[in-house]
Amino acid sequence: MREITLEERIKAELASYNGLMGIYVNDFTGNKVEINTEEKFETASCVKTFILGTLFDEVDKGNKSLTDILTYTKENEIEGSGVLRSLDFGVQLTAKNMATLMIIVSDNVATNIMIDYLGLDTINNFIKAHGFMDTVLHNKIDFVKYNQLGTTTPKDYGRIFELICKEELISTNASRQMLEIFKKQHYNSTLTKYFPQYFLDSEDTGEEELIYVASKSGSMNACRNDGGIISTPYGKYVIVLFNKNFTDSIYYPDHPATVFSAKISRLIFDQYLALQGKLK
Repeated sequence: MREITLEERIKAELASYNGLMGIYVNDFTGNKVEINTEEKFETASCVKTFILGTLFDEVDKGNKSLTDILTYTKENEIEGSGVLRSLDFGVQLTAKNMATLMIIVSDNVATNIMIDYLGLDTINNFIKAHGFMDTVLHNKIDFVKYNQLGTTTPKDYGRIFELICKEELISTNASRQMLEIFKKQHYNSTLTKYFPQYFLDSEDTGEEELIYVASKSGSMNACRNDGGIISTPYGKYVIVLFNKNFTDSIYYPDHPATVFSAKISRLIFDQYLALQGKLK
């Protein structure tokens, strides 16, 4: 009997999925999974990953400082995810702390402040200069004026995490600092929804933390996205799961895009552990 390939197992899992999923996985040993990786997707909050990269690039060039003080004003008030919109105008944070909020709680106010601070053109120039040719930040977050935020592909999104993982995005120090921010990200339930909780919760088990996730997700009516780095005792792999063309635009934990993505994430996770650090 012939062996069923990993890609065939993934496609069998998705046979009853009413939507389009883009999947990119790299185990850094020469094995990749690439399904619809050059398909363009709305980024939603995943574009915040590229904004964070721009900040560290501008700091590396001497144009900005992580300790610059940024202020929340009415001009950047916006609904959606985050905590700053619940605070009073005039709150001040360092650029690093503002960017950290942008990532770990996907703060939309912090994102618009960062876009103003860095400049839309600067962000898009960083994106193109680092080879993310299918990625663009179209505008600030404004749900009244605009129906989109950014565009990217699973391959582009996977590549930025590959560079961070290899400590090659901007510099070793910048990559390490960004990794630590992504490790604190609160919304990684798509990637880890079906992971054994024992691996993820060293505080309750009393054991050494065996698995960590450094990621950034994003959701809008047109998409449900997640991607990042999964670190295991056998090594690290990058995984990106993007979704579009589904019929249900409502947000809830068991949305089909979330459930099917989580199934694929667990399939990849089990394969990687079973082969002790390889996908194939």
